[in-house]
Amino acid sequence: MVNRPEPLETLRLEAQALMAEHPPIWRHANKRVVFATSCPPGSVHRGFLECSRWNAMALPAQCDSDEVRTRLLTKAGFYDYAHVTGTAEATEWHVNFADQQLFVAYGSGLFAQDEMQVAEHPALGALKEALEARAFPTVTVEDGQPTPVLVMGVERRCRVATDRNPAEGRPQGLYGNAFARADETAVRRATTRIDPPTITNLIAMSAPPGGYGRYTIDEIERILVTAFTGIRAAIFESARSRGSGTPVMVHTGFWGCGAFGGNRVLMAALQILAARMAALDVLVFHTGDEGGEEALRAAQAVIDEELSDGAGNRTADVIERIAARGFAWGVSDGN
Repeated sequence: MVNRPEPLETLRLEAQALMAEHPPIWRHANKRVVFATSCPPGSVHRGFLECSRWNAMALPAQCDSDEVRTRLLTKAGFYDYAHVTGTAEATEWHVNFADQQLFVAYGSGLFAQDEMQVAEHPALGALKEALEARAFPTVTVEDGQPTPVLVMGVERRCRVATDRNPAEGRPQGLYGNAFARADETAVRRATTRIDPPTITNLIAMSAPPGGYGRYTIDEIERILVTAFTGIRAAIFESARSRGSGTPVMVHTGFWGCGAFGGNRVLMAALQILAARMAALDVLVFHTGDEGGEEALRAAQAVIDEELSDGAGNRTADVIERIAARGFAWGVSDGN
């Protein structure tokens, strides 16, 4: 693999000072309800947040299935941030399904994956405010090229139940636009403080925000470069923080397949391929709702078939063959 590139920008901030000097701005009442539970008066915020933004990295010229044996783990449901059994030494990361503007809607009434992560990790909102105050670029795409942003060491201070539960006052759940319509009492009941907080590392990377018809070769390559860059940067940051040779695990799911309308099978397949190309140790795929496991199995089959000869494949050829399968864009889920 290539030598370690340098990030475009880095910033290290002490969490307590960050929350005091740049408190998150919650523009919707229900977000303030969550924050009141996660960070009551007198809360102490420990540790440091380490933020880095990375330029797009060139893909390896070859996709050699025999060189990399990324372990793929399937996990039902959505992120629970629970440590995976038997991987005590690994540095774990979770993909943030970012907009091209980092944490752009965190204070609004929206509660999709990105906004939910910020609500449960409120220092991310403070980080957004601090970055803007310092004129630190808060973009995950620049000049049409991916620039994933990584954040290490952020506290997860609460969890918010988003499932449908009429008895608890959320008959439509709390995910997406339903959060803004929910009663404040229902939001308060759904929010559980985590004390002491757990620590999360995040890869904020943006999928293409919608398309039409069949995916083009350029679109597929851009998605692959984005995922490869984010995963590879996580490997570099893990080595910097904990030493080379540290096992690295990335948690993800159907990135870009909600509001952006991405194709589930293709987006999963490209993340699997990116993980193998980046020499990731473990990829944990959260299958989310009903039908997710079937889509992931189909994605695995795509990659197994494309790399089945074991003799090495030119990356450009693999991308062309994937494009020839005719994967088509879906539609936004409205969240």
